[in-house]
Formats: sequence, structure tokens, C-alpha cells
Amino acid sequence: NYYDLVIEVAIIRPGPIQGGMVHPYLRRRNGEELVTYPSPAVESVLQRTLGVPIFQEQVMQLAVVAAGFTPGEADRLRRAMAAWKRRGGLGHFEQKLIEGMRARGYADEFAHQIFQQIQGFGEYGFPESHSASFALLVYVSCWLKCHEPAAFTAALLNSQPMGFYAPAQLVRDARNHGVEVRPVDIRFSDYDCTLEAVDPEVPPGPRRVPALRLGFCRVRSLSEVAAARIVTARAEAPFSDVQDLARRAALDRGELEALAAAGALAPLSGNRHLSFWGVAGTERELPLAPRGDLAEPTPLLLPPTEGQDIVADYRAVGLTLGRHPLALLRERFNAEKLLPAAALLDLPHGRQVRVAGIVLTRQRPASASGVTFVTLEDETGQVNLIVWERVGLAQRRALLESRLMEVRGELQREGLVIHVIVQKMVDRSALLGELLTVSRDFH
Repeated sequence: NYYDLVIEVAIIRPGPIQGGMVHPYLRRRNGEELVTYPSPAVESVLQRTLGVPIFQEQVMQLAVVAAGFTPGEADRLRRAMAAWKRRGGLGHFEQKLIEGMRARGYADEFAHQIFQQIQGFGEYGFPESHSASFALLVYVSCWLKCHEPAAFTAALLNSQPMGFYAPAQLVRDARNHGVEVRPVDIRFSDYDCTLEAVDPEVPPGPRRVPALRLGFCRVRSLSEVAAARIVTARAEAPFSDVQDLARRAALDRGELEALAAAGALAPLSGNRHLSFWGVAGTERELPLAPRGDLAEPTPLLLPPTEGQDIVADYRAVGLTLGRHPLALLRERFNAEKLLPAAALLDLPHGRQVRVAGIVLTRQRPASASGVTFVTLEDETGQVNLIVWERVGLAQRRALLESRLMEVRGELQREGLVIHVIVQKMVDRSALLGELLTVSRDFH
């Protein structure tokens, strides 16, 4: 329900984590631990969060109802909570809290626990009102992602750079949820990513999910000004060939090459190789000869291999609409007994595993005591890794530099959540370069 979102926003933060509040709340939320309160007064403050103080307001209310603070003293405690690290402690507040709770019949264990949680909040205390506001954004975002996935993804792509996920992951997730994603195309793309009817003859309706057309904003080294010239010229008449595009949209050699690299000129030329050939023969101002005299037969260039197209997609657009890069390496990984991500779902807790994937994220929160969290991705899904500090220090280069990482470790499972405790990391990034030589027929 909505209040679950309010708590989710606030609980995975340094304060609740350092204050030891996360696991007790989760156990109680799952019915694994009895919810108890030392008094009706405390219950009135903590009932909504199952007896665990999560919000800043609750700490202030506890100081009033359990330790006898006045509202003014509770507000001074709130300000002190934000500055105790800089000023060397909470001083007399600790003594007053503990003595006040003791005088009202609360056990010393409970009093010290509450003070420890107050210290854990530190400057990270999260007011319930703030969390409730963020939870509204969470709800709206989830609704849009569920019911309007194409529009949701288009908006995220048009807002880049931002957020936790790269465009490649956003597009892959949208496709996994039934959105048709179409490439950058000189005939149809605007600067921004846009929505198109799945069937060009039938406009999108309430029962039809529109397709997502990638925009020129995804093309590296192409300016918004150049994209605007393309759209304006195209509105007058379709482009007949690369030379026509260059002349009418006033594109220079670099802009044409950026479009060729992105595959956007393929509808005019046939494929990336022919697009570059067409760009190489294009000059916008040739006073010695009319355009018709420059016509040449189409060269017999081999089309790009699948691997070359995938590498070119990532270089020029930051994502591919072809197969995942690791799909082309799966035969090799199978021979090396490297498991795909999806296979981990069926393995038991404690199993030793070997996996490999593209590195999506590396996170080392200040509250995680030196632990680094890494997410890998292959063609079947994602794998969450936990790298303890000693392992990360001993294998620092592989941890920080790998684009394609092989991992050996222990599978851990808690409910529906699985992750791998890393024992060894190997940088396999060189295999990504080998995709250039993988043939189109590789299976």
C-alpha cells in the first residue's frame, strides 16, 4: 500500500541502517518477529512503523512521551541530531534521555537502544513528510512504467544523463515489457525520442501500446541544431540519398559520419559500410560539376557482421537493438562452465557459482563499511554482487576497470532475493573487442 512506499523511501538510508532498524522492521513486516511495545505511549508513536523508529518526528515524539522532554527540548534534540558528529556528541541529551526513560519505568536496554538509533540518524534523519512526498513520485512513476511503458521510457531517455540506469538498460527493460523500440532513422526520427503507432495506418489508442522511436539525441557528436535542420528539410520532401540529405540539411562531414555510425543512414544506403562510402563521396559544394555527373555504381562492400553492428551501436548510440553482446559469447561461456544469470534462480543457497556479465553499476555507500555492490548483466538477466572490502582491495584493478567481469563466488538467497558473495573477479573485457570478428551466423 501507499504507506509501504513511504517507509521504503526512508528505511534504506544511512540513518536507519546505522541505527539497526532495517532488519527488525523487515522481520516484523514479514511476520517473522512479534511486534511489541514497552508502553501504550510508545505504541502511539511507533505503531505505524511496527515498533521501530524510522522517521525524525518519531524520535522527537519518543523523547517527549518516554523521556519527559518538553516540545522545545525535543526540537533542540532534532537540531543536535543533525550536528552531533561535527560537535563531538549529543552530550547532555544522552544522559537526559536515559534518565528520563528510566524514571518512567523503561528498561535500560530500551533506553540505550533508542539513543543508539538516534545516533544512527545523525545528519541523515528523514522526516515522514518528506518521505511521503517522495512516495507520491514513486507511485506515479510506477503507474506510468506499468501502464504507459513506451512514454515512460521515452521521457527517461529524453532526460539523460540522469538516474541509476544507462539508456541501454532502460531500452532493454522496455523491450522486455513489450515495447517495440525502433532505431534512429533519418526518415522518421526527431531530436527527442518519440512515440509512433505500432501500425502506421492505425493511430495509438487505449488498447495499443505505441512504439518508441529513438531520436537524434541518442547519436553521439550530432548537435541539436543539426538535427533541427534535418527535421526541417525532411518536412519539405523525403531525402532521396545521402547527397540530397547533405545538401538540403547543410550537414558537414562530421555530422554525416555521426549519422552513418549510428546506422541512421542505412535506409538511404543499405548498411553502415555503404553509408560511410556514401559520406566519403559527398561534398556540399562542387562548383566544377553538376550533381548528376557524380553518380557512381554501388560498391561491392560486405555488410557488417552482427558483432560489428553491435559494437558500432554501443559506440554511436550507447545501446543496441540487436542481440545482447553476451549472446554472441554464450557458446564460449558454456564451454567454460560460466552460468547465465537466469540459471541462478534455480540454484540453492550456498552453491558455488561462476558467472560473467557486463558491469552496469558499482556502488560503495559510505554506510556499507567498505562493501562494494556491483550489478552484472547478460542476455538472460542481472546478477547482484557483494564484494567485501578485503576482496575489493586485493582485486582492485579487476573491480574498478572491468567492463566485462567474470566472477566466482557463493550464491546467497533470502526469499526472492539472490546475490553472489564474490571470492574472485577476472577482467574479461578483451572479449568485447573480439565481437568485431564474430560472424553474423554465430549461434
